[in-house]
Amino acid sequence: MTHILVVDDDKQLLRALRIALTARGYEVSLAPDGTSGLLAAQRGPLDLVIVDLGLPDLDGVRVVEALRGWSATPIIVLSARLTEESKIDALDAGADDYVTKPFAIGELLARVRAALRRSVPVEQIPIVRTDAFTVDLTARRVLGADGTEIRLTPTEWHVLEMLVRNPDRLITHRQMLHEVWGPRYETETNYLRVHMANLRRKLEPEPSRPRHLRTDPGLGYRFTP
Repeated sequence: MTHILVVDDDKQLLRALRIALTARGYEVSLAPDGTSGLLAAQRGPLDLVIVDLGLPDLDGVRVVEALRGWSATPIIVLSARLTEESKIDALDAGADDYVTKPFAIGELLARVRAALRRSVPVEQIPIVRTDAFTVDLTARRVLGADGTEIRLTPTEWHVLEMLVRNPDRLITHRQMLHEVWGPRYETETNYLRVHMANLRRKLEPEPSRPRHLRTDPGLGYRFTP
């Protein structure tokens, strides 16, 4: 059974999430603060962690950083903080997704399903297929829907590979720039816009309405198979 830990000091929300998640077959553990949440995470294997940023004892970003020190478990952050900076801080700390309060339970459940899809490492599936193109991670090749090879520059391949290896996960501008170009280029978002535009032109049937290489405005990009 898939085991999910929810860390939040809102008792009413904890109750609602426990009911919703349990009804869908998940095993659920609850923690009212960051300290007890970290202890719960250490006690047993988890498939997903949901963490509120506004905890009474520890900032949620610190909890995410602590978890990332020893665990690759997917993390979804919840927060009433609306600023772009708070989202970026949480994602850069290691969170996989960010949901702003108040939210619909249905939306959160969809984010949970998307995060759990990453529980099977892409390395076990070296060929990733969409309706528009196929990515062979082992051969480092991209084929179009008709089977012809699509030529990518080394930088375009690096950007695409980073996205494809993290399906449905938001990769922030800063993360991508740091990984592809290096730490000195973490603010050069114009680099990303140019290369993403080129990738969409080569891979998406409708580059102006991308289905697979999607933008999270102001935050980054994600690959949707």
